[in-house]
Amino acid sequence: MPEKLISPALDGWHTIGDNPQLLGSQCEECLTYFFPKNERECKNPNCSSTKFVEIPLSREGRIWSYTNACYQPPAPYIAGDPFEPFAIAAVELELEKLIILGQVAKGIDVDSLAVGMQVDMIIEPLHETEDEIKMIWKWHPKKI
Repeated sequence: MPEKLISPALDGWHTIGDNPQLLGSQCEECLTYFFPKNERECKNPNCSSTKFVEIPLSREGRIWSYTNACYQPPAPYIAGDPFEPFAIAAVELELEKLIILGQVAKGIDVDSLAVGMQVDMIIEPLHETEDEIKMIWKWHPKKI
């Protein structure tokens, strides 16, 4: 049986190698960070730049807010079959001070989370087809 292709669920949003990272952009003029990448005009109201550089973002942050997803999302979103509830966290990245929304790692529920908790970004499967595994970033509580 041939191996399945492993690829990002969202092309250009994150890497999936040994040291996975979210991919953002930074305005060359005012240094504002963006995720997902911004390639048009700076959204900082004090800047009119249209020049950006792609950058890898921090892999760690603190939970800003969190909730659970108890209902299967509608199309076009893909959920496991059968659907299993999962936790979602809004995480403020340490360096960039961006808040990034993402699922929490499999097996960690909302009762295990707290505002201010330190988390790391990991990569886990989002869904599989016959010949491909789509990977997505998730947040995992930092090991102490």
